[in-house]
Amino acid sequence: MWQGPETVDQLRREAAKLKKINAALMSRVERSMDQQLNAFSLFETAIALDHQVRDRTQQLREALHSVERANEGLHRAKQQAEAASSLKSSVLISVTHDLLQPLNAARLTLSALTEMMESQEAGLLIDQVDRSLVTLEDLLRSLLEIAKLDAGALRPDVRPIAVAPLFQQLRAEFEPIAMRQGLSLRIRPSSLAVSTDAMMLRRILQNLLANAIRYTRSGGVIMGCRQRGNRVLIQVTDTGPGIAPAQQEAIFREFQRGEANAIDQAGFGLGLSIVRRFATVLGHEVRLSSQVGRGSTFVLELEQADRTEVCDEVHEVKLANLHYGGLEGAKILLIENDPSGSAAMAALLEGWGCDVATTRSGTEAAERLSELGGAPDAIIADLHLDHGESGLSAVEEIRRQLKLDVPAMIITADYSEKAAKEASLYGLEVLKKPIKPAEMRALLSFLLT
Repeated sequence: MWQGPETVDQLRREAAKLKKINAALMSRVERSMDQQLNAFSLFETAIALDHQVRDRTQQLREALHSVERANEGLHRAKQQAEAASSLKSSVLISVTHDLLQPLNAARLTLSALTEMMESQEAGLLIDQVDRSLVTLEDLLRSLLEIAKLDAGALRPDVRPIAVAPLFQQLRAEFEPIAMRQGLSLRIRPSSLAVSTDAMMLRRILQNLLANAIRYTRSGGVIMGCRQRGNRVLIQVTDTGPGIAPAQQEAIFREFQRGEANAIDQAGFGLGLSIVRRFATVLGHEVRLSSQVGRGSTFVLELEQADRTEVCDEVHEVKLANLHYGGLEGAKILLIENDPSGSAAMAALLEGWGCDVATTRSGTEAAERLSELGGAPDAIIADLHLDHGESGLSAVEEIRRQLKLDVPAMIITADYSEKAAKEASLYGLEVLKKPIKPAEMRALLSFLLT
């Protein structure tokens, strides 16, 4: 059938419209298919990532478990090491304390023997034995100090102290040693004060001076101090052999020592180790400068203190200036539980002309007072007696029984701060074992007068 032009145009327009609709539908279908494919791809990717996360999480969990097991092992090893170190320190402290008892008896016996001997040859032999005992005493003291530091039983008591009295003590202590070895010792006076622990600083300077004298063959040793800002530098200089740069750090380790001079014996290599340890605990810096063949200089840097804040001077300075008088006829009550120590001290006291009654406890002492024919002129008591008894309580009981404040001193091999404080609370003087006879005689004379 023939259709007119209008009909053909209309059909064309409808066909074009259908094409547009079809194209739009096809585009929508294609977009829908792309979205479905993208979603599926994302789904697959998410599953793959999830597996990877699970694997990595498991690996991390296993690594954490491994670290925890390693930490547990390290903790157990640390505990074992600390326990072993504590046991070592405790045993060393105990053994050293016990060794000081027979050493004290030997020193006292030797002193008593010295006063009985008249020949020069015997005196030389006695001096040799005495030097050996002094060397042994130094070793025991050093080991005891190291053990206490390692065990944490030695804590500093930092306070302002004056330098001058300490320097006076050190001069009196080391001048005879230097003279015996043909050396000069100059200790320059100072009006400065420092903030430190008095006992530890004294030990540091003792070790530095002893070390300098020990290794110096000719010339001498100088010690002095100077101010730098708010710091004080204490300097010990010697004319010894010097120390090679490669050895300057090693000498601060235990049992590292040089070659001593011909007169003195070599040390045990503990002195400078204690210097470094004490200085570290106190927060002081130790420096060394040395040239081989020209000598060495040790510098200790401390914090300066206000001189007006310094407490009373150490009692030891006062004792050094005492002139002990005659002890003949003095009645001495000795309370000492160590038989050898008691016998040695009694022999020494009797050699000085004293009348001695020896006892082992406070109870026995009270029972034997009658042997003295009245109240004793002085009491000498060991701090630690048998069965946990204290010499302090024994002295107090005897004083109470006599109703008399009898002069008394405490002797002990206990170097702890607690022991010293206990004795000071009772107002009693303390002598540390091994006892130096001259020091004991000076203190006894002081008490009696």
